[in-house]
Amino acid sequence: MHNAKMFQRLEMVACADLRAEAADARAAEFGLRAMDVDDIFDAEDIDLILNLSVPNAHHEVSMRAIRAGKHVFTEKPLCASTTEARELLDTAAAAGLAVGSAPDTFLGAAGRRARALIDGGQVGQIVTGTAFMLGRGMEHWHPSPAFYYQPGAGPVLDMGPYYLTMLVHLLGPVRAVTAATSFGSKQRTITAEGPLQGTSFDVGTPTTALSLLEFASGTIVTFGASWDVHRHSNMPIELHGTSGSLRLPDPDNFGDIVAFSPAGGAWEEHLSEGTPFGTTNYPFDKPDRANYRALGLAEMAEALDHGRTPRAGGELAFHVLEVLESILLSGERQARVEIASAPHQPAALDVEAATGLLR
Repeated sequence: MHNAKMFQRLEMVACADLRAEAADARAAEFGLRAMDVDDIFDAEDIDLILNLSVPNAHHEVSMRAIRAGKHVFTEKPLCASTTEARELLDTAAAAGLAVGSAPDTFLGAAGRRARALIDGGQVGQIVTGTAFMLGRGMEHWHPSPAFYYQPGAGPVLDMGPYYLTMLVHLLGPVRAVTAATSFGSKQRTITAEGPLQGTSFDVGTPTTALSLLEFASGTIVTFGASWDVHRHSNMPIELHGTSGSLRLPDPDNFGDIVAFSPAGGAWEEHLSEGTPFGTTNYPFDKPDRANYRALGLAEMAEALDHGRTPRAGGELAFHVLEVLESILLSGERQARVEIASAPHQPAALDVEAATGLLR
């Protein structure tokens, strides 16, 4: 809501929540209309619904938006399953409506710099790479974290979209996955402050997954996602090509440093500061990172104006969901799983196009 003001084509007018007091508070903070959930879908001055519900509600909320004749941009993952996601996309297509989905971080300064280095040929043909999302999970800071550990979430579907979307943006679609999965513990205890502190809950989805991603381009990448790791020293993403190596920062962020090693030489650091969607601006009181959430929403609004597919569009999000779902399926079956979807690699967003999204 804060970031929307910096972009063209976006005007937030209303918000709704199952908890009316939450909608009232945000509406007062940002000058919006607080509405009932049942009413916001029918508002005539609303063209697009931003769906920030929990994962298992993504399908229901997005379908309500589509059936009400609204475009929709949803938090990740697109839906809790590919079955739900396909129904959503088919319904939207039949109605002539667009679906977009987080994450949009790949459109930030770091993702654009890495894409320019690859597309410019500096790294050569990407042969292999690694991507790691490792941590201790959510119960240490979130007062009610149980939903993070149920089907439709977990480290693979909750955090995996950042990594897979960035990789598909850089390398194109995935053609097959092979994985092993496990549960660090079938129960988790909440240690974060709040009314549930000290209580435990059951875990319904694997908390560790190690996978091998085969891309249609021929690149092979190891991807690990775990909420069973106390501490580690793995880089978020490294890609190795015939002419050099590339190191990317956390794909949950928009900026930070992209490093390139030409033919084994010293790392050359490319800073994001001073570039579109790379300048440190968050938290507001003491900024330490670049946060431009709403970028994908703004790019989608421009795409609708120009009659083209959004870069953070539904088919990209479906492919990422299928890959992540297949990682879990491969771990369950202990077998290689081929990926059916093969979307076009998102078009690169150059500096001029990125700047053009701003007011």
